[in-house]
Amino acid sequence: MTSLVLQGVGKRFGGLQAVSPFDMEIARGKITGLIGPNGAGKTTVVNLITGVYKLSQGSIRFGDIDLTEAPRHEVARAGLARTYQTIRLLPDATVVANVMIGMYRHQKTSLVSQLLGLPSSRAETARFRDEVFRLLDRFGMTRYAEYPAGALSYGDQRRVEMMRALALKPEVLLLDEPVAGINEVEAASLGEIFRSLATEGDGMAVLLIEHNMRFVTNLCDYVYVLDSGVLIAQGTAAQVVNDPVVITAYLGDDEDA
Repeated sequence: MTSLVLQGVGKRFGGLQAVSPFDMEIARGKITGLIGPNGAGKTTVVNLITGVYKLSQGSIRFGDIDLTEAPRHEVARAGLARTYQTIRLLPDATVVANVMIGMYRHQKTSLVSQLLGLPSSRAETARFRDEVFRLLDRFGMTRYAEYPAGALSYGDQRRVEMMRALALKPEVLLLDEPVAGINEVEAASLGEIFRSLATEGDGMAVLLIEHNMRFVTNLCDYVYVLDSGVLIAQGTAAQVVNDPVVITAYLGDDEDA
């Protein structure tokens, strides 16, 4: 199955080596974890994958597609979608409108057809709305369809952002702290959805960045650990959380304590 493969990927900002060169594979049908203390470089890696930052070294490939120099819109068209640490919604627009934004990758009708309200454009919009409502149902958000996104609770706004990413119908989903600020019950519910995304049909490749170690341990098939931009461990979740090097990175050594 197709994987997103990072080889020797690194990022330097002036004299600061934000991410030291490392390799990572995000496989379809699996949930891959990327963890580490604050400032470890996790979000920088996602920004490199999605074309927000340019690589200082290394390469990124998704199957036969070379994404090393690809701008953001080409990365999205290749089938990669992401969420953000900081929620980025249109607060005054409805939940449906916010999720519909993610459908642009699949738009076939022309701008003229849309402006004139031609049958082809109306049919496409109706199809997109049907798909949006299937996402709303999956996330238990149908009752909020016409609510302004900014009026929702923090947890529900997180769900809207995830649905917008999924509206792209991605092959790779990059989740940047998706359960931050969400209670354990809601997190468990989202975890079930993430697992189904990875295992249903051909299965997505899912990258999960998260500080909730219980969530990571229960969900991830394989985990990479960064500390100060350096890969310090990788392996199964059980191997990683019991690695003394990882424990020290999170908790400090005895002298620090």
